[in-house]
Amino acid sequence: MSYLPLAPRGSTPLRVLAIAGSDSGGGAGIQADIRTCTLLGLHALCAVTAVTVQNSLGVRGFHKVPGNVIAAQIEVVCHDIGLQAAKTGMLASAEIIAAVAESWREHAADAPLVVDPVCASMHGDPLLDSHALDSLRAELFPLATLVTPNLHEVRLLVDIDVVDSTSQAEAARALHALGPKWALVKGGHLRGSASSTDLLFDGTDFHEFESPRMGTIHDHGAGDTLAAASACALAHGYPVPDAVAFAKGWVTECLRAAYPLGHGHGPVSPLFRLS
Repeated sequence: MSYLPLAPRGSTPLRVLAIAGSDSGGGAGIQADIRTCTLLGLHALCAVTAVTVQNSLGVRGFHKVPGNVIAAQIEVVCHDIGLQAAKTGMLASAEIIAAVAESWREHAADAPLVVDPVCASMHGDPLLDSHALDSLRAELFPLATLVTPNLHEVRLLVDIDVVDSTSQAEAARALHALGPKWALVKGGHLRGSASSTDLLFDGTDFHEFESPRMGTIHDHGAGDTLAAASACALAHGYPVPDAVAFAKGWVTECLRAAYPLGHGHGPVSPLFRLS
């Protein structure tokens, strides 16, 4: 695949801000965001929203970072370093969502924002308070350049069970109606299909992105990786469909390179870029 251009040695690379939770197992969350940005040649800025207690088998608990601390992290990096794009991951509560939305409007509203609406881990462990869904819809989605839910998150957000291409399009329309410029309904969890088809919608046109389904259980962090890669491409000025196409190709290669870790699900891996 073609990669994003690298900054000349010694020059400052483009910056992407990851607003997300920490994964103690290192497979997903802000660790996956940083790996993706680094191996695509961008500098990752961080605003940590939660500290999770997890490994390859699941999430045993998490501690939420206070909203004012998250807002302060966003403010200091925006004012001193600057950024070209951002992505969100685990936000955990309505308070955190409100803090991120307010900070974004105040400090970085002109930059592209990718919202990955993380509601639960791949094992089904909840990572978002149930009453925070309304805050996610009302406060953050209208600020988003792109939202990237998986099918479980789609069901929680718009109450549509995606089972085929017709319901996938219906879900994309419903998500777009919540206010983002573009809505991407990922098809990776539609296990009955031989391929993985993601559907992107801007309110007028649909764009399909298809890839072969990888025969691996090691897919931890795939959603974080796709959202982070999309943000990296947007930081380079890619139009949204091109950014999503790039990210889809990137995460497919990361799935090909996925490795076992611990006794459960290993992570998708961008380390193939180093070979």
